[in-house]
Amino acid sequence: MGWFLAGVYDRVMKPMEEHGLRALRAELIRDLTGTVVEVGAGTGLNLPHYGSGVERLVLTEPDRSMRSILSRRVEEARLAGNLGPAVVEVYPDPIERLPFATGSVDAVVCTLVLCSVPRVDRSLEELRRILSPTGRLAFIEHVAAEDRPGRLLLQRVIEPLWRLGAGNCRTTRRTAEAIERAGFRFERIERASLRKALPWVRPSVRGVAVPV
Repeated sequence: MGWFLAGVYDRVMKPMEEHGLRALRAELIRDLTGTVVEVGAGTGLNLPHYGSGVERLVLTEPDRSMRSILSRRVEEARLAGNLGPAVVEVYPDPIERLPFATGSVDAVVCTLVLCSVPRVDRSLEELRRILSPTGRLAFIEHVAAEDRPGRLLLQRVIEPLWRLGAGNCRTTRRTAEAIERAGFRFERIERASLRKALPWVRPSVRGVAVPV
């Protein structure tokens, strides 16, 4: 993403966070337990929402500038005593090559990250690999506006330019379908608009999926 995007990311996200996204993050991840891996953790906006049931939390972020902010936030939370009993680690590994044994993770979290990975199917296959048979994939992702032809056209038109300025973020990903292709079934799923988001990244899907 580069130093510029890392520097403005929280400011850009603030209206969305204040108008519902922060609450959605909390609802999604507060009950996760055991060993949890968050991929593409960015600047650490999910960090305050992990509950006391998390024993080990691994935050992966391949972008150096984002990872620097993330590491600082982890240290600040640790010093403030806000991390509970969890062991928290920050890794630089990309989502396609995660350094975890097959079936060794209790939950994976991805929020607004699958839009920017080069190969979404390969990335989801890797998440399925590391999850235990009873593991859970918790996700919030913006997606293609499949039920709004006018907005979908806007997404298609703007996507090439948007990718250049937004860290390869794609506006027309059909992420729910990709999750199913990778061998998951939905425990719960909901489609909604992200309030205060730009129109081409407003349609979203969120929920929990489990391996099949």
